Amino acid sequence: MGSVISTQIHRQNDLFFQNKTLSDLKTLGQDFPGSQYHPSDRKNWMSHLDPHALRINDIVWPGTHDSATDRIGIPFVSRPFAQCQTLSIYEQLVMGTRVLDIRVQEGSRVCHGILVTYGIGVVIEDVRRFLSETESEIVILEIRTEYGHQDPRGFEDFLVDRLGDLLIHQDESVFGKTIAEVLPRRIVCVWKPRKSGGISREGALWSGGYLRDNWINTDLPSTKFESNMKHLSEQPPATARKYFYRVENTVTPVPDNPVLHVRPVTGRIHGYARLFITQCFYRGIGDRLQIFSTDFIDEDFVDACVGLTFARTRGKA
Repeated sequence: MGSVISTQIHRQNDLFFQNKTLSDLKTLGQDFPGSQYHPSDRKNWMSHLDPHALRINDIVWPGTHDSATDRIGIPFVSRPFAQCQTLSIYEQLVMGTRVLDIRVQEGSRVCHGILVTYGIGVVIEDVRRFLSETESEIVILEIRTEYGHQDPRGFEDFLVDRLGDLLIHQDESVFGKTIAEVLPRRIVCVWKPRKSGGISREGALWSGGYLRDNWINTDLPSTKFESNMKHLSEQPPATARKYFYRVENTVTPVPDNPVLHVRPVTGRIHGYARLFITQCFYRGIGDRLQIFSTDFIDEDFVDACVGLTFARTRGKA
């Protein structure tokens, strides 16, 4: 019992000093190219940045982590342990989200760990609805089989059939194209099965290697912040890459900590998104940022990503 108490005291001390480290950095400022820019219409922010000038590899894509968990589990019982977003997929897209992280299990239902929620059809209909209401917005839809689950049967064919002409086919030349050059196709769909074979439908879907990240399991904010920074610094500039690279402004509840609800834990790093972008420029790696994702996405997070994208289109970043 004494060792457990000692461990928790040590962890609380770590958390205090890690929060202080990030708070001290924050006092140095959070200005970066485009930090003062706020889109007048988040639903159509790509359109407002000129689809004929905005290249795919210049975009800083606002993304959500475990995107389809708004209705997962039982409210006030299991939901707080697995819910990473409170907005529906459609609402996230309207707010400005452009990268969705969807986890599925063998029954083609969305899940997070052992908890399940609605079927993948709900996600697809929300995406299709959003795209029907806009003209030049591009969405990266990442779908993976959740750890510990089996791949849904026939899922690749299902995705191609349901998304059809909206799909931007796998092609490395896409990274150097403008949005206007890939229209009217609107979705980069990355399918990451756990066991089934590689992508086979003539490149309609993108294989997992085209969306990479370096996730670590920690609930300590400065540890995650610096890990993100380290791995991002190891990437080539976004304009030189032939894959998407994601950084997640998240921390994760871990079993040996008494705080297991997602929201209070992710709150430890949530407010440091702008600081992360600022520090990227301070450390000379601002050109590496591409996909930036978060739990419980909000308008300020979207604005930070769009602002940096705006600065890149003006040659200021």
